[in-house]
Amino acid sequence: MRDASTERLPVFRVEGVTRIFRTGTVEVHALRGVDIQIAEGEMIVLLGASGSGKSTLLNILGGLDLPTEGRVYFRDSDLTRASDARLTAFRRDHVGFVFQFYNLVPSLSARENVALVTEISRNPMSPEEALERVGLKHRMDHFPAELSGGEQQRVAIARAIAKRPEVLLCDEPTGALDSKTGIQVLEALDQVNRDLGTATILITHNADIQRIAERVVVLADGKIVRDERNADRIAPAEVSW
Repeated sequence: MRDASTERLPVFRVEGVTRIFRTGTVEVHALRGVDIQIAEGEMIVLLGASGSGKSTLLNILGGLDLPTEGRVYFRDSDLTRASDARLTAFRRDHVGFVFQFYNLVPSLSARENVALVTEISRNPMSPEEALERVGLKHRMDHFPAELSGGEQQRVAIARAIAKRPEVLLCDEPTGALDSKTGIQVLEALDQVNRDLGTATILITHNADIQRIAERVVVLADGKIVRDERNADRIAPAEVSW
């Protein structure tokens, strides 16, 4: 196993990040002084109970939210001091998002859904290549209603990777899927990580999915309580559902 700290440059450095949400006089501490470094090409699984801070951390890494305190660096750029325009450019040019719900446009084919991203990206792959990478070359002219849940999620992955992002952020991408289709989605994510070298960060409630990752980070009450490398990774097909 490669040591990311010595062989690969960091894409993210998170330093002392706290995120507090305020509703009237009530404060919710979603993150409490988080420090983490994420290297090029790593596959990381984030684990933790609901409310542990996983999604908040992912949103901050993706430039969808800003910390209350602390700093987040993408390479040498301080995202916490970036303007709205720079954050928009960061999300457009460098980050792919995959969520639990596919957010496909029902009236567009798989190819056309992916083209929504490629038409505004700097150096995209073609929609056809992106769909082929997730095993859907034969379904690219089908509409979402004609695709299974797993196929729709793979279209969403193709849309996310078509811009050639340096980072892929996945929030419960298998949460709405059964075991067979969930494994197909994990295989697609694993293939993208290996072939394109895209740093991939995946939130899941299925603890067995951590076994496919290069690194496992566990959060509890807004803090990182475990951060370790996987000595014995398994293939997605071996994951228990």
